[in-house]
Amino acid sequence: MPVSTAPPLTPTYADLPALLRQDPEIAEVLLGESARQSDTLQLIAAENFTSPAVLAALGSPLANKYAEGYPGARHHGGCELVDAAERIARERATALFGADHANVQPHSGSSAVLAAYAALLRPGDTVLAQGLAHGGHLTHGSPANFSGRWFDFVGYGLDPRTGLIDYAQVRALAREHRPRAIVCGSISYPRHPDYALFREVADEVGAYLIADAAHPMGLIAGGAAPSPVPYADVVCATTHKVLRGPRGGLILCGERLADRVDRAVFPFTQGGAQMNTIAAKAVAFGEAAAPAFAAYAHQVVANARVLAAALDAEGFAVLTGGTDTHLIVADPFPLGPDARTARGRLASAGLVLDTCALPQAGGRGIRLGTAALTTQGMGEREMAEIAALFTRAVREPDGPSRRVRAEVHELAGRFPPYQG
Repeated sequence: MPVSTAPPLTPTYADLPALLRQDPEIAEVLLGESARQSDTLQLIAAENFTSPAVLAALGSPLANKYAEGYPGARHHGGCELVDAAERIARERATALFGADHANVQPHSGSSAVLAAYAALLRPGDTVLAQGLAHGGHLTHGSPANFSGRWFDFVGYGLDPRTGLIDYAQVRALAREHRPRAIVCGSISYPRHPDYALFREVADEVGAYLIADAAHPMGLIAGGAAPSPVPYADVVCATTHKVLRGPRGGLILCGERLADRVDRAVFPFTQGGAQMNTIAAKAVAFGEAAAPAFAAYAHQVVANARVLAAALDAEGFAVLTGGTDTHLIVADPFPLGPDARTARGRLASAGLVLDTCALPQAGGRGIRLGTAALTTQGMGEREMAEIAALFTRAVREPDGPSRRVRAEVHELAGRFPPYQG
């Protein structure tokens, strides 16, 4: 059965902290966002609902503490208790993912990737990563990002027939360009990377292997996806998404690189750690180690597979023909509209998702995920219902009818993200 989480807050003024009652403008924003999340369906692949315990840690007095440095070696006094919180977070992360070392201080996934590059590379080094048009992240060589400005990125792509990673091209490009590092990981690839093959190619050309596992990290924690930890020199991840923790980053590595990674985070790329967020990460790691989370992670994948198959049956062109993860990428064009138009119609119906690049030149598709829906307690039956709502919303040129919007509202009401 799907695994649900309980909510921390009820959307009424009486339940808001006193300080927010003194600031009605911000109170209205908070109440409005609470209502939006409860009244619509969140299918953005990078989003989820945290537990009350995670939210409690985020709003704790640890938010007041400045703690530059690491446990036992801070630049500020009074860090005994935040040291304990960070040690707990690191111990739980290494145990959860089977890693030698964890750095829990990165403020985001991008911060984690920046620190990994800083630990292993020098400006001008060549890096092989999944091309941006084929699902690569901004930190994988976008000219608008630090990665594209500081390093020489070469992009590998997807096989145009299958939509799968072209591993022959990965090997050929590695042999040709002899990169200092190879990055495996994507923001919109719905299948599992072959980490062992990436390791083989990296060893062949003398490159570091960096796994950007921001999206599958929660599935990995729950045993629903293979782990890059045994293969990669450094693993970068986020602690939100499927992992269901606070917004933040995480780096895992072996003992050989631990000191370099830590120095790349602090003092090279970041200052004081956000100790309330680190405590919330510790809570999330503890939750992810429980048997209920493994059931949740497998349900996320089961839901995604059913939703992908249902969208395919409705006429959407589903990339790779399905999914092994929480991610689904589809082209709505066979039903009429382009991706941006489809996203607007879906949003009007209360179905919230993203668009993403497709391998075809200049093409875009819709990207969606099942992590948040599964947290709410939805299962395969609801995925089929959502696919039908998708089709009706996308096909209506004047925007979704009131009936479609009402059905989305009714479905959301049956599975509130937070009880009470």
